[in-house]
Amino acid sequence: CAIAVIGRIAFIMVPNFSPILGIIMITGMALGPQSGFICGVISAFVSNFFFGQGPWTPWQMFAFGLGGLLMGLLVKKRHNGKILLDPEKRLTVSIAGAVMIMVLIGPLLDTGTVFIMSSMIGDSSVLAIYVAGIPINAIHAVATFLTLLVLCKPMCEKLDRIKVKYGIMNEI
Repeated sequence: CAIAVIGRIAFIMVPNFSPILGIIMITGMALGPQSGFICGVISAFVSNFFFGQGPWTPWQMFAFGLGGLLMGLLVKKRHNGKILLDPEKRLTVSIAGAVMIMVLIGPLLDTGTVFIMSSMIGDSSVLAIYVAGIPINAIHAVATFLTLLVLCKPMCEKLDRIKVKYGIMNEI
């Protein structure tokens, strides 16, 4: 959580470019879906002490938590030993993270914007908010892609060492 919050704060000068969701997704991959969700919720809440709390905070907490949860579920070992996503394949993981931002997490945050900013919810106002959110979601997807591409393997290795050292198990 601390690394995710610091990552978001470190990129404050670049609008909408933040490695926070990439780090949260790595947590979900390395420590399991529950840890990914909790990391997302806490990271969004704590980082908003620096960026500003508001009615958008619960939406961010849920969306960031969902990102960690889903990435944790994608790499979760199945009963037959197969996994859907291998953290060793950084490009595949990075693409999956970016797609998740564009298809699920970004539109979820845009839905929060619809309810927070629109006094009259109509087709035109909803469409305007979703269309205006596409470039912002794309920037966030690029940041997540790059974060996962660069940090996925080394952070997963470090977190795996911590799991072994402290006997942390991430079974559902």
